[in-house]
Amino acid sequence: MKKGILWIMLIGLSLGLWAADNWMGFDQGLSLSQKQGKPMLVDFYTTWCHWCKVMDEKTFNHQEVKAFLQAHFITVRILAEDKNAYLTYKGKKYNHVEFSKAAGVRGYPSLAFFDKKGEIITIIPGYVPADSFLPILKYIKQECYLKKISFKDFLKKQEECDKKESN
Repeated sequence: MKKGILWIMLIGLSLGLWAADNWMGFDQGLSLSQKQGKPMLVDFYTTWCHWCKVMDEKTFNHQEVKAFLQAHFITVRILAEDKNAYLTYKGKKYNHVEFSKAAGVRGYPSLAFFDKKGEIITIIPGYVPADSFLPILKYIKQECYLKKISFKDFLKKQEECDKKESN
């Protein structure tokens, strides 16, 4: 029996079916983001959302995405319809439903990016495939938005943001 369970676990890991599991609650994530000086990604999801599950399976389980998130981001998950779970943001206590609305979430999944000071950078609604998600992560990590480089321009010449960084 133990060998069977171990075998199933190994198959799951080898197929990349298990997420990195570095997800944490909002309060812990915000504190860690500020301490480590890393941006924070907040995944607003629901249990019934088909595209949330696809996002987990295909995007968050993608090896490059997992590695990039682990190295450069603090990752947080919020069950957007949970009225019994609470978080604190800017001195105000919210349940997850209230915070989702206050953050501007209108559908699921929604991905919110916060800077290392805890300010919302942007919210991206809907499913994002891994190959589209990686450039978004790089754009946020390099803080190209602060350098007034549009995401469209960043996609044209991804090295542009790096060049401006060194000036």
